[in-house]
Amino acid sequence: MKKDIKIILASGSPRRRELLSQAGYEYTVVTSDVDEETDTLIPKDYVMELAGRKAKDVYDKEKVKWLEFEKSMVLQASSADEIKSAAEGFVVIGADTVVALNNRILGKPYDYDDAYNTLNSLSGQTHHVYTGVSIIYYDGEKSQTKTFYECTEVTFYPMTHEEIVWYLSTKEPFDKAGSYGIQGMGGIFVKEIKGDYNNVVGLPLARLYHELENIF
Repeated sequence: MKKDIKIILASGSPRRRELLSQAGYEYTVVTSDVDEETDTLIPKDYVMELAGRKAKDVYDKEKVKWLEFEKSMVLQASSADEIKSAAEGFVVIGADTVVALNNRILGKPYDYDDAYNTLNSLSGQTHHVYTGVSIIYYDGEKSQTKTFYECTEVTFYPMTHEEIVWYLSTKEPFDKAGSYGIQGMGGIFVKEIKGDYNNVVGLPLARLYHELENIF
């Protein structure tokens, strides 16, 4: 990937920021305030739709600023190199993650009872984690979009009532899809994983890297 391309992460997730930094990417964060309501119930379609909305929302805002910046460079009679650099473009990355049990989407819990019931349903079961990613690249003249998803299979050990109550007391589950964080204390309940671990954390990093390389 071109090192001088500006990367914009359309997500406020600290876990996604950590993963991008882990891969050595330099980026800025611009969160999306797009409506996330949807009637889509198929997990893979759900995450791709929301990832696409988030990326498009941020892309539209950033393109306006980019065009204004590029115009100002020309009006200021900047050097050809500066104008070329301004026209290199930018990339927006949007993402969305859900947990699905028997194809039923389990999002972030609404309250304590919802989180308890979610964890109780995952106990001793195998579920799937879907992350949708949407990449929009603007090269200074036109844009291209690539949207995809990754799915990882996760199996939990059986969890007792006391274990679930203890885990809820840590407050970790309440901002997580599926009411658990595999990278945190929730990892002690994971018996087996098939697929990309980072996908469960919130971003399929290896797939993202290769998709970015293919764009350029």
